[in-house]
Amino acid sequence: MTRIGIVAEMGQETRVAATPATVRQLLELGYDVVVEKGAGESASFRDDAYAEAGALIVGANDAWGSEVVLKVTPPTADEIHRLAGGATLIGMLSPGLRPALVEALAGRPITALALDAVPRISRAQSMDVLSSMANIAGYRAVIEAAHEFGRFFTGQVTAAGKVPPAKVLVAGAGVAGLSAIGAASSLGAIVRATDPRPEVADQVKSIGGTYLPVEVGEEMTSSDGYARATSDAYNARAAEIYTDQARDVDIIITTALIPGRPAPRLLTAADVAGMRPGSVIVDMAAGQGGNVEGSVAGERVVTDNGVVILGYTDLPARLPAQASQLYGTNLLNLLRLLTKDKDGQLEIDFDDVVQRSVTVVRNGEKTWPPPPVQVSAAPAQTARAEGTAATPAAAKPGLSAAGKAGLLAAGIAVLFLVNAVAPAPLPQHFTVLMLSVVVGFYVIGKVHHALHTPLMSVTNAISGIIVIGALLQVTSSDPLVQVLAAAAVLLASINIFGGFAVTRRMLGMFARGDRSRP
Repeated sequence: MTRIGIVAEMGQETRVAATPATVRQLLELGYDVVVEKGAGESASFRDDAYAEAGALIVGANDAWGSEVVLKVTPPTADEIHRLAGGATLIGMLSPGLRPALVEALAGRPITALALDAVPRISRAQSMDVLSSMANIAGYRAVIEAAHEFGRFFTGQVTAAGKVPPAKVLVAGAGVAGLSAIGAASSLGAIVRATDPRPEVADQVKSIGGTYLPVEVGEEMTSSDGYARATSDAYNARAAEIYTDQARDVDIIITTALIPGRPAPRLLTAADVAGMRPGSVIVDMAAGQGGNVEGSVAGERVVTDNGVVILGYTDLPARLPAQASQLYGTNLLNLLRLLTKDKDGQLEIDFDDVVQRSVTVVRNGEKTWPPPPVQVSAAPAQTARAEGTAATPAAAKPGLSAAGKAGLLAAGIAVLFLVNAVAPAPLPQHFTVLMLSVVVGFYVIGKVHHALHTPLMSVTNAISGIIVIGALLQVTSSDPLVQVLAAAAVLLASINIFGGFAVTRRMLGMFARGDRSRP
């Protein structure tokens, strides 16, 4: 049986790769679990809690000697040499930013999986540790800013005078940005946000923020789910907005990052100098060069004009218990994918795009970078935009006009044929049925995909009426009517129960406290 080792983190890291709750579920997958003594102390998870969950508390050497080693931060050179031959290391390795680490891992006969390299596709969302940690970091950034700000976020009217609400600007409306917007809005601040993607405007508005568009006639798209570099025209217009906003707002939180590249510079020293004394900036990209001129990774800086710039790079670690729980759940979901038979045997399938994407080194062979993963289609260019005529191959597939006319004529002929030979009152009912089919086809065909779930509820109600009508006809003395009625009951019932089953499953995806997860 494969043994999983949970090791203690080095330095100031307070998170741990597994919690007692996730240890129980690792055991259900068939693994043995050992935890290095004191590994969870900084996150308030005591050794006796791990022991009660079924793990064995061991020394550092025994934990690092496990077949599978789980950790949070990238390993040091000494830690890499502590891994046993053939072991599998899983953690946040940032392979795109640490080529030297990838080479060091490839120098050992081991396998290394980067949890922070999970592709942003739907079925991998439960393993997306970057989103989990960014959500925590965005919330914590607001808490750190509120601590430094020293005034109310919300406005108040008191007997002693009026207190204006704080004004907050969030640069970037990704996971971290949306989390920061929601937290600041909940505290009562006036929140504004910028982002190259105009489609996030509704998301910003839904959580209490105001979207500030950067209008340059440029459409921002991404094929891998991550941000990409913006154009010079966009940057110039955005710089004007940041300069104007810096003079007006009290707090700025920047979240802009581009994978594999230094963080883009959003605020210049002149912008910071234009802010009021006592203002606060939280540069969440300080670890990759910073969005703000003058920010220092991991440091608190106070400018000459009294503006506080926070370049903390450990924001998720400042909520260690919650961060460890979410991180441990992401790891657990990856291990579920790698242990399909729940037999405690970890197997990597390179035909699976998720498993291939996270594998940095396999049995001492470097496999990074993986093939690109297309997670969203770029918008199709129209013939007018391209300046060329549309070709028949590019046309939307479907029947020609003549084919549609032929089908329509055939349908009308069948309708008249049935009405000519059928006994009363079948012609009347059959005509209503045919007209309903035609109207329903054109109505439902125009419904947007986002409305298909409520539409399903309407079709369930219609199917219920069909069942009632068919049950009334099933007692008819005509065998043909009985057969048709029975078929109607069967088909309508399938539609009803199938619709409710699909709706229940979709609603379960959004339910709080999913029982399938710790």
